[in-house]
Amino acid sequence: MGPLLDDAVRAGDASAISRVDAGLRPWMADGSLVRVKVWSGDGKILYSDSADLIGDTYPLPAWSPDLLAGGREHAWLGQPIGLDTVNEAAAGDLVEINVRATDAAGWPVIFEAYFDDEAVQNAQSRLMLDVLPVLVVSLVLLQLAQLLPAIGLARRIQAGQTSRRRLVQHAIVASDFERMRIARELHDEVIQDLAGLSYALEAEERQGTNERRALTGQARGILLRNLRTLRAITTELYPPDLERLGLNEALRRLLEHVAATGIDVHCELSPDVPSDKDRLAVLYRVAREALANVVKHSRASAVDLVLTGDAVTTSLSIRDNGRGFDPAAAAPGGHLGLRIMRDTVQMTDGSLSITSGVGEGTTVVVRIRRA
Repeated sequence: MGPLLDDAVRAGDASAISRVDAGLRPWMADGSLVRVKVWSGDGKILYSDSADLIGDTYPLPAWSPDLLAGGREHAWLGQPIGLDTVNEAAAGDLVEINVRATDAAGWPVIFEAYFDDEAVQNAQSRLMLDVLPVLVVSLVLLQLAQLLPAIGLARRIQAGQTSRRRLVQHAIVASDFERMRIARELHDEVIQDLAGLSYALEAEERQGTNERRALTGQARGILLRNLRTLRAITTELYPPDLERLGLNEALRRLLEHVAATGIDVHCELSPDVPSDKDRLAVLYRVAREALANVVKHSRASAVDLVLTGDAVTTSLSIRDNGRGFDPAAAAPGGHLGLRIMRDTVQMTDGSLSITSGVGEGTTVVVRIRRA
């Protein structure tokens, strides 16, 4: 439109203005373009499709100097307000756009156009309909591009967890075999040799002098106490046949060893326990480790063991009234009992919670889902 804005238009020549009208007529034919104005830098309307405005002068908005200097375009939506917009007021809400242009002589002017807001919204809707399929396809492709690596990562994590669980299971099985080997060696070699020695001391005690009988009897008493201790250790090391004995009976035997140390024991055992061999073994191992900690470290005078079960979960709780400890602190002396219990429970996707505090006792709770 710039080349049409020559000196004749500035002078208000009717034929020059007609040429501008002819140039704009195709743009205004569909009614979407409601009004057109061209302003000079001093606020004079050089051209308008409404001829009665041509040549009038009005104060320019505050943003006009910046726009004429090459600044950002100005646009807004609403009811036109101002002395120069009387003819547009009846059209309702319009979209007003102001851009910088130059006339034929190169002078900056403001090109002002008013568009029907409904036409603008319709054009926007058509644009969205054109863009939406491309956008949706792009999002789907992006999701697929992210999904495949995510699936691969999830599979690697799952494989790692499965491998770790298998390693823990192998380690626990190996630990049980090692316990059985040590128990057999103690029973078949050390205990048998010490038992034979006790018989020899008994014979010596009967045949010796009074002085030797006293010394031999004292030695034999020490030896018998050590034999009882070794037999107790052997029983603790050798895991029971849980499928034959049953979890409840195995737990009662563990508690008998605890009671033999002078600790008051109380138990509540549910008959509804899992039948799966691995889960039975996990519950037994946790109970064995927890009760061993009670005897060796807690200085407790009482311990409660509660086993409950339903169709979904089996829970085992062991609570003592001992001196307790700080669960967040490092295990003293490299003791690995708590870590062993956690690894054992994770093998069956169970949960283990340990609640304790210095002087407040300790509670160990393990929950395992039924197979």
